[in-house]
Amino acid sequence: MITIIDYGMGNLRSVQKAFERIRIPVKISDNVTDILSADKLILPGVGHFTQGLNNLKKKGLFDTLNEVVLERKRPILGICLGMQLMTEYSEEGNSNGFGWIKSKTKKFEFKTNDLKIPHMGWNNLALKTCESIFQSITADNFFYFVHSYYITCNNETDIIAETNYGNNFVSSFQKENIYGCQFHPEKSHDSGLQVLKNFAFSGIKNQS
Repeated sequence: MITIIDYGMGNLRSVQKAFERIRIPVKISDNVTDILSADKLILPGVGHFTQGLNNLKKKGLFDTLNEVVLERKRPILGICLGMQLMTEYSEEGNSNGFGWIKSKTKKFEFKTNDLKIPHMGWNNLALKTCESIFQSITADNFFYFVHSYYITCNNETDIIAETNYGNNFVSSFQKENIYGCQFHPEKSHDSGLQVLKNFAFSGIKNQS
Protein backbone atom coordinates (compact mmCIF):
# COMPACT_ATOMS: atom_id res chain seq x y z
CA MET A 1 0.00 0.00 0.00
CA ILE A 2 1.16 3.53 -0.82
CA THR A 3 0.58 5.95 2.06
CA ILE A 4 0.19 9.71 1.57
CA ILE A 5 1.56 11.42 4.66
CA ASP A 6 -0.85 13.83 6.32
CA TYR A 7 1.02 16.55 8.17
CA GLY A 8 -1.44 19.36 7.55
CA MET A 9 0.27 20.88 4.50
CA GLY A 10 -1.28 20.65 1.05
CA ASN A 11 -4.24 19.19 -0.77
CA LEU A 12 -3.93 15.51 0.07
CA ARG A 13 -7.17 14.60 -1.61
CA SER A 14 -5.94 15.81 -5.02
CA VAL A 15 -2.95 13.46 -4.78
CA GLN A 16 -5.21 10.61 -3.71
CA LYS A 17 -7.59 11.27 -6.60
CA ALA A 18 -4.69 11.23 -9.06
CA PHE A 19 -3.76 7.71 -7.93
CA GLU A 20 -7.40 6.68 -8.10
CA ARG A 21 -7.49 7.75 -11.76
CA ILE A 22 -4.71 5.27 -12.52
CA ARG A 23 -6.35 2.63 -10.32
CA ILE A 24 -3.60 2.42 -7.74
CA PRO A 25 -4.83 2.11 -4.14
CA VAL A 26 -3.48 4.63 -1.65
CA LYS A 27 -4.38 5.82 1.82
CA ILE A 28 -3.97 9.14 3.61
CA SER A 29 -2.62 8.84 7.14
CA ASP A 30 -0.69 10.54 9.92
CA ASN A 31 -0.52 7.31 11.90
CA VAL A 32 2.99 6.13 12.73
CA THR A 33 2.03 2.45 12.32
CA ASP A 34 0.59 3.08 8.84
CA ILE A 35 3.73 4.92 7.79
CA LEU A 36 6.10 2.27 9.13
CA SER A 37 4.15 -0.51 7.39
CA ALA A 38 3.68 1.28 4.04
CA ASP A 39 5.25 -0.20 0.91
CA LYS A 40 5.87 3.31 -0.45
CA LEU A 41 5.27 6.85 0.77
CA ILE A 42 4.23 10.19 -0.68
CA LEU A 43 5.30 13.39 1.11
CA PRO A 44 3.21 16.15 -0.49
CA GLY A 45 3.11 19.75 0.61
CA VAL A 46 2.22 23.35 -0.09
CA GLY A 47 3.22 26.18 2.21
CA HIS A 48 6.05 27.34 4.46
CA PHE A 49 9.13 25.16 4.97
CA THR A 50 9.46 25.75 8.73
CA GLN A 51 5.76 25.19 9.34
CA GLY A 52 5.98 21.90 7.48
CA LEU A 53 8.89 20.74 9.64
CA ASN A 54 7.14 21.82 12.83
CA ASN A 55 3.99 19.95 11.83
CA LEU A 56 5.94 16.77 11.15
CA LYS A 57 7.67 17.01 14.52
CA LYS A 58 4.46 17.75 16.42
CA LYS A 59 2.85 14.66 14.92
CA GLY A 60 5.90 12.57 15.81
CA LEU A 61 6.60 11.87 12.16
CA PHE A 62 10.04 13.42 11.72
CA ASP A 63 11.94 10.60 13.45
CA THR A 64 9.55 8.02 12.01
CA LEU A 65 10.33 9.13 8.47
CA ASN A 66 14.06 9.08 9.13
CA GLU A 67 13.69 5.48 10.27
CA VAL A 68 11.49 4.28 7.43
CA VAL A 69 13.45 6.10 4.70
CA LEU A 70 17.06 5.80 5.88
CA GLU A 71 16.99 2.50 7.76
CA ARG A 72 14.15 0.54 6.18
CA LYS A 73 14.83 2.03 2.73
CA ARG A 74 11.17 2.42 1.76
CA PRO A 75 10.69 4.42 -1.47
CA ILE A 76 9.36 7.93 -0.88
CA LEU A 77 8.30 10.65 -3.32
CA GLY A 78 8.38 14.27 -2.16
CA ILE A 79 6.15 16.70 -4.05
CA CYS A 80 6.84 20.46 -4.08
CA LEU A 81 7.31 21.41 -0.40
CA GLY A 82 7.70 17.72 0.34
CA MET A 83 10.72 17.63 -1.95
CA GLN A 84 12.17 20.77 -0.37
CA LEU A 85 11.85 19.28 3.12
CA MET A 86 14.22 16.51 1.99
CA THR A 87 17.04 19.03 1.52
CA GLU A 88 19.63 20.00 4.11
CA TYR A 89 18.57 23.61 4.52
CA SER A 90 16.05 26.18 3.29
CA GLU A 91 16.30 29.95 3.04
CA GLU A 92 12.59 29.97 3.83
CA GLY A 93 12.73 30.37 7.60
CA ASN A 94 16.46 29.57 7.64
CA SER A 95 15.64 26.03 8.72
CA ASN A 96 17.33 22.67 8.41
CA GLY A 97 15.46 19.91 6.61
CA PHE A 98 15.78 16.14 6.67
CA GLY A 99 19.13 16.33 4.86
CA TRP A 100 18.50 13.13 2.90
CA ILE A 101 19.92 14.78 -0.21
CA LYS A 102 22.97 17.04 -0.20
CA SER A 103 21.06 20.05 -1.43
CA LYS A 104 19.66 23.43 -0.46
CA THR A 105 16.37 25.23 -1.01
CA LYS A 106 16.88 28.83 -2.17
CA LYS A 107 14.61 31.77 -2.94
CA PHE A 108 14.12 32.89 -6.53
CA GLU A 109 15.71 36.31 -7.05
CA PHE A 110 15.78 38.07 -10.42
CA LYS A 111 17.47 41.32 -11.39
CA THR A 112 14.55 42.33 -13.59
CA ASN A 113 10.79 42.17 -13.19
CA ASP A 114 10.32 40.15 -16.36
CA LEU A 115 9.85 36.94 -14.37
CA LYS A 116 7.27 36.82 -11.63
CA ILE A 117 7.58 35.04 -8.31
CA PRO A 118 6.21 32.49 -7.71
CA HIS A 119 7.08 30.48 -10.77
CA MET A 120 3.55 29.41 -11.64
CA GLY A 121 2.25 27.50 -14.63
CA TRP A 122 3.41 24.93 -17.15
CA ASN A 123 7.03 24.12 -17.93
CA ASN A 124 8.96 21.19 -19.32
CA LEU A 125 11.86 19.13 -18.05
CA ALA A 126 15.43 18.69 -19.26
CA LEU A 127 15.77 15.02 -18.40
CA LYS A 128 19.05 13.56 -17.19
CA THR A 129 17.56 10.07 -17.41
CA CYS A 130 14.43 8.51 -18.86
CA GLU A 131 14.58 5.64 -16.40
CA SER A 132 12.69 5.31 -13.14
CA ILE A 133 9.89 7.86 -12.65
CA PHE A 134 10.46 9.40 -16.10
CA GLN A 135 9.82 6.33 -18.22
CA SER A 136 7.72 7.36 -21.25
CA ILE A 137 8.34 11.06 -20.48
CA THR A 138 10.11 13.41 -22.92
CA ALA A 139 10.91 17.12 -23.21
CA ASP A 140 7.56 17.47 -24.98
CA ASN A 141 5.70 16.71 -21.76
CA PHE A 142 4.78 19.70 -19.62
CA PHE A 143 4.22 19.81 -15.87
CA TYR A 144 2.52 22.25 -13.51
CA PHE A 145 4.70 24.29 -11.13
CA VAL A 146 3.91 26.75 -8.36
CA HIS A 147 6.82 27.69 -6.09
CA SER A 148 8.88 30.65 -4.88
CA TYR A 149 11.87 28.57 -3.79
CA TYR A 150 14.02 26.21 -5.82
CA ILE A 151 16.54 23.46 -5.14
CA THR A 152 20.24 23.11 -5.93
CA CYS A 153 22.08 19.80 -5.48
CA ASN A 154 25.71 19.30 -4.51
CA ASN A 155 25.97 16.05 -6.45
CA GLU A 156 25.11 16.02 -10.15
CA THR A 157 24.37 12.29 -9.90
CA ASP A 158 21.33 13.02 -7.72
CA ILE A 159 19.72 15.26 -10.37
CA ILE A 160 17.36 13.47 -12.74
CA ALA A 161 15.64 16.55 -14.24
CA GLU A 162 16.15 20.29 -14.45
CA THR A 163 13.84 23.12 -15.50
CA ASN A 164 14.63 26.66 -16.58
CA TYR A 165 12.97 29.68 -15.02
CA GLY A 166 15.45 32.53 -15.20
CA ASN A 167 18.10 29.96 -14.41
CA ASN A 168 18.21 26.19 -14.28
CA PHE A 169 16.97 24.59 -11.10
CA VAL A 170 16.53 20.99 -9.97
CA SER A 171 12.99 19.93 -10.80
CA SER A 172 13.52 16.30 -9.79
CA PHE A 173 16.11 14.32 -7.89
CA GLN A 174 16.68 10.72 -6.86
CA LYS A 175 19.09 9.04 -4.50
CA GLU A 176 18.49 5.35 -3.90
CA ASN A 177 14.91 5.10 -2.53
CA ILE A 178 14.40 8.88 -2.26
CA TYR A 179 12.61 10.74 -5.07
CA GLY A 180 11.55 14.37 -5.33
CA CYS A 181 9.52 16.46 -7.79
CA GLN A 182 9.29 20.23 -7.59
CA PHE A 183 6.31 20.15 -9.94
CA HIS A 184 2.87 18.83 -9.02
CA PRO A 185 2.29 15.52 -10.83
CA GLU A 186 -1.25 15.39 -9.46
CA LYS A 187 -2.03 18.63 -11.33
CA SER A 188 -0.11 17.78 -14.50
CA HIS A 189 -2.75 15.73 -16.33
CA ASP A 190 -1.55 12.66 -18.23
CA SER A 191 2.14 13.53 -17.86
CA GLY A 192 1.85 13.72 -14.10
CA LEU A 193 -0.20 10.55 -13.89
CA GLN A 194 2.56 8.75 -15.80
CA VAL A 195 5.12 9.92 -13.23
CA LEU A 196 2.95 8.70 -10.34
CA LYS A 197 2.42 5.37 -12.10
CA ASN A 198 6.17 5.03 -12.69
CA PHE A 199 6.86 5.71 -9.01
CA ALA A 200 4.27 3.18 -7.93
CA PHE A 201 5.96 0.46 -9.98
CA SER A 202 9.59 1.62 -9.69
CA GLY A 203 12.43 -0.22 -8.06
CA ILE A 204 15.39 1.34 -6.30
CA LYS A 205 18.09 3.06 -8.32
CA ASN A 206 21.57 1.94 -7.33
CA GLN A 207 24.02 4.68 -6.47
CA SER A 208 27.80 4.30 -6.51
